[in-house]
Amino acid sequence: MPHSETPGTEGAPATRLRWWTELPLIVVVYACYSAGRLIVRGDVADAVDHGLAILRIEKALYLNAEHPLNRLFTNEPWIGIPADFWYASLHYLVTPAILVWLFRSRAVRYRVERTWLMTSTFIGLIGFTLLPTCPPRLLEARHGFVDTMAQFSSWGWWGGEASAPRGLGGMTNQYAAMPSLHVGWALWCGVMLWKYSSSRWARIAAVVYPLVTTIVVMGTANHYFLDAAAGAAVMGAGLLLTPFALRTADRIKSRLRTGAAAAVPAAGSASGAAVTSSAAADTSGAGAPIVSAGCQTSAGERIPRQRASRFESGAEQPGASSSDAGEGAAAPAR
Repeated sequence: MPHSETPGTEGAPATRLRWWTELPLIVVVYACYSAGRLIVRGDVADAVDHGLAILRIEKALYLNAEHPLNRLFTNEPWIGIPADFWYASLHYLVTPAILVWLFRSRAVRYRVERTWLMTSTFIGLIGFTLLPTCPPRLLEARHGFVDTMAQFSSWGWWGGEASAPRGLGGMTNQYAAMPSLHVGWALWCGVMLWKYSSSRWARIAAVVYPLVTTIVVMGTANHYFLDAAAGAAVMGAGLLLTPFALRTADRIKSRLRTGAAAAVPAAGSASGAAVTSSAAADTSGAGAPIVSAGCQTSAGERIPRQRASRFESGAEQPGASSSDAGEGAAAPAR
């Protein structure tokens, strides 16, 4: 009969994923992302030049939505304060929640989608390294931007430096505006909700969450519109590179398994050879008095199933001839 696969299992991983291996992996990737942002700060003058260049390009393309949104968020605290909370917290909450949901209910596709997210994150880190960019809120005041998170810092846990907890702003790279991974991760979350949820409310959230995140990052003066567009482009590049990343990971795992499997028989062969050589040494000694490998029989002991004689030693069997007695035996008297 032709073999048919169960629908939805074509992408199933060769081994079942476990949470105690997935959690450290995600923590390591996020630690690399955070450390990369911290270490690769770039030159401040270059970062400011890049930010102003982006602003000039947007004005030339009539894409300058940051100024009106920033004025709205600054003048209306009932919009600005929730937007600051949105920017400072949701990407820490929603993205892990979507990962856990996929792991528990969509295990067949989890590995692919998790790899997409991680690959895109590393691409974003490369962007921070190659193109340090000053966000609008750090430009001089003459450019017309207000840092809403500094203005409303008394309402939240953050201070006047980025969205880090108060007093820890100096530990972050504030010139990592390009690309916006806030938008990139929100887009990934939206795609996951749209693909794997049949709920109407989940589908609405799939559209609203990345859209509102894009508005928030511009209104709070943390990113330009082109930063948001670059965040979406990074997710697209990560999606294209995901199959390559999966194949590379599978090759590495296969080589590790092959090496481990080859090491086990090699160890077994070595131990077997040692036992054989030891036995040979015991049985091949020259002039050894015992040649039966330590097995001896005592006088009068019979080997099992050996035919027993009915006559004692030296007794003559009836009808035996002198030739049967062997050489030197006396002939019977007649």
